[in-house]
Amino acid sequence: MDSIPTVDIVVIGAGPTGLGAATRLNQHKHESWLLIDSFIEAGGLACTDVTKEGFLFDMGGHVIFSHYDYFDQLLDAAVGTGEENWAVHERVSYVWIKNTWVPYPFQNNISSLPQSDQITCINGLIEAKVKNATASTPPDNFDDWILRVMGEGIADLFMRPYNFKVWAVPPSLMQCSWLGERVATANVAKVVENVIRNKTESGWGPNAVFRFPQRGGTGGIWKSVAALLPKEKQRYGIKVEGIDAEKKLLSLSDGTKLRYNKLLSTIPLDITLNWLNRSDLSSRLTFSSTHVVGIGLRGVNPHDTKCWLYYPEDNCPFYRVTVFSHYAAANAPSPSVLLPTLRHANGTSPSDKSSLPGPYWSLMLEISESVMKPVNMETILEESIVGCINTLMIRPEDSIVSLYHRRLLHGYPTPSLDRDNVLKEALPLLREKDIWSRGRFGSYKYEVGNQDHSCMLGVEAVDSMLFGTKEFTLDYPSLTNEGGAKNTTLKYTA
Repeated sequence: MDSIPTVDIVVIGAGPTGLGAATRLNQHKHESWLLIDSFIEAGGLACTDVTKEGFLFDMGGHVIFSHYDYFDQLLDAAVGTGEENWAVHERVSYVWIKNTWVPYPFQNNISSLPQSDQITCINGLIEAKVKNATASTPPDNFDDWILRVMGEGIADLFMRPYNFKVWAVPPSLMQCSWLGERVATANVAKVVENVIRNKTESGWGPNAVFRFPQRGGTGGIWKSVAALLPKEKQRYGIKVEGIDAEKKLLSLSDGTKLRYNKLLSTIPLDITLNWLNRSDLSSRLTFSSTHVVGIGLRGVNPHDTKCWLYYPEDNCPFYRVTVFSHYAAANAPSPSVLLPTLRHANGTSPSDKSSLPGPYWSLMLEISESVMKPVNMETILEESIVGCINTLMIRPEDSIVSLYHRRLLHGYPTPSLDRDNVLKEALPLLREKDIWSRGRFGSYKYEVGNQDHSCMLGVEAVDSMLFGTKEFTLDYPSLTNEGGAKNTTLKYTA
């Protein structure tokens, strides 16, 4: 016998999926399991960074809304309940286009546009409704879906440019089976009525009301979840550098090896497939990278209760801005903290270089990157600041006291035209080798890639490992999201 230690179930990755799996293993009182993560603490893509000046920035626009009792119960057990632990917000979101704010979702609120654009959009909607009624086949791709549901007017004005900025690929190269509650459709009669009555609507979607932790950002949630688990079953700062699926061996960055019986991996599926010499599959999966840019400013937030905002035009590099300091007071330093002004937004140096008190507020920007949409690492920070001035998010004279930039190589898993064909082959192939590849990038299904989905992918994978049960979230994403109904089947108990 060799001296390589064996663990029954190894979980790779301490993001929402890995921690969901670990909480379920702990709940079932399974003895032999281990959670490994390459980072020094829990969080994964749901972590939160803190600048040296004390501003918090998440890795994108993460908020808490849920389709599952288990998820709600887990977070309440970890973080606590009530307003001292959670801030609850009504979503206030807009699209900035043609120098005006259009309430989200755009396609329901074209009454806010100039009259000529209203006419173009309504004509496109009517033509699309007629064509779609006589169509004999489903849409070929996302772009085709946009045209059938919304027409050329909304497609050209908003949907095409915005979605290219988000996904860094044109909608014609994306499938449309992922849409579900992710993209609002357009009710022609309602749109026309809203235009005539000069009325707007903004309550669509599952995140119309959401909560956010009062302290620690999104990352604080998952560190609190990790604190519910036995410390001896968590190893941080250890990277998995390879998987020998035949021998069930993991090669670790500290030079050691670890044997498993069953493996739950949240490593991006394309990387896992490459390790298994299946580049024929991995090469057909596509993803975009994400740049998160944070700007900390001195002054009072001028944007009232705005939460996150969308930008389809080319006067800024970002597709979304979150007024991050609005989510929780602790996302920015206390007003009593003294900070020097690094620069003014227009690039000029401050005349007073002394440290001054607040108040403070912050913006978090998201920019996508791909081979079709390259990003210049040297200039993206400056381009982002200029974009904020162009879109009236900040003024040229505003005092910037903190700047942040981080690039996430794996940002968004693209619902490409070939994705489902790859998943139908790759996931069962791994499953036959006792590898459950799950999570936002582990299973590559963006439609079940929110924090609640990701957590439950881990929970349900553990039940599959231990009891052979079906994985509802993975296998039935449309039903999972249908109508915003809450899944009450699984319960979390400490």
